[in-house]
Amino acid sequence: MIKIKSPEEIGIMAEGGRLLAAVLEELKKKTAAGVSTKELDDLAVSLIAAAGGRPSFLGEGGYPATICVSINDEVVHGVPSPKRIIKNGDIVSLDAGMVHRGFHSDMAVTVAVGEVDPELRRMIKAAKKALKYAIKKARPGNTFGDVGNTVERYVESQGFHVVRDLCGHGIGKKLHEDPQILNYGRRHRGPVIKEGMVFCVEPMITAGNPEIILASDKQAYKIKDGSPAAHWEHTLAIVNGACRVLTAFPDTEDKED
Repeated sequence: MIKIKSPEEIGIMAEGGRLLAAVLEELKKKTAAGVSTKELDDLAVSLIAAAGGRPSFLGEGGYPATICVSINDEVVHGVPSPKRIIKNGDIVSLDAGMVHRGFHSDMAVTVAVGEVDPELRRMIKAAKKALKYAIKKARPGNTFGDVGNTVERYVESQGFHVVRDLCGHGIGKKLHEDPQILNYGRRHRGPVIKEGMVFCVEPMITAGNPEIILASDKQAYKIKDGSPAAHWEHTLAIVNGACRVLTAFPDTEDKED
C-alpha cells in the first residue's frame, strides 16, 4: 500500500532532504583520485552525525556501511573499503541516506574523476537528465508507468540502456516503501500519482548490456559485461499539485547541464 504523507510529515522530510543534500555536496568535493572509498564513508559518518541524523543504509539488509560508493561497472551498493582507491578516469556513484526525526531521505549522484572519457561523461549527463525529465513527469494524475516510460525513452534516445532489474521506491518512516518505481514502463499504467506521495526516482543506466550480477561480496550489483554505469536519485514529494525535490542541491545543480 502506498502511504500518503501529511504536510507536516513532508515538512520534516524536506528538512532531512536539505541536510542530506549538504552531506552529499561535501562528499562530492572529497571524491578525487587517491582517496579511498572508506575515507568517503568515514566523512559521511561524521557529517550525518553533525547534522543530527543517523545513516539509513547501515544494517539495512545486512549492509555494512553508511554510504554506497560504486565505481565504474558497479551500479549500486558498492561497499566502502580502505583498499578501494579512486583513480583518475573513474566514474564514482555516491548513494547516501539519512534518518531525520524518524523519516528517511535518499539520494545519489555520479561523479567523473579527473580525465574521464567524453562518452562516459555523456552517459553521466544522460542519467542526470533522465531524472530531471522524470521529475517533470511526476505530477498528480500521471502514473508511475508514465515516469518510467519517460526515463527509458530518453536514455535509449541517447544510445544508453536502463538497468531493468533495479528500481526506485517509496520512502518515509521506512527506507523502502511501496511502490516500486521502474526506469521503464508503459504510459498510463501503474499506480496513479497523488498528492502527499513521497518517493525516490533513480535512473540507473549503462553503455553496455544492462544485465546485472551480484558481486562476490554479496552486496554490490555490477554490469555483467563490465560496462560502466551511472546512477542519479532524488527524494520527491507531491505537494500542492506539483513535484517538489526534497534533496535538491543548493542553487547550482540545474546550471550544470
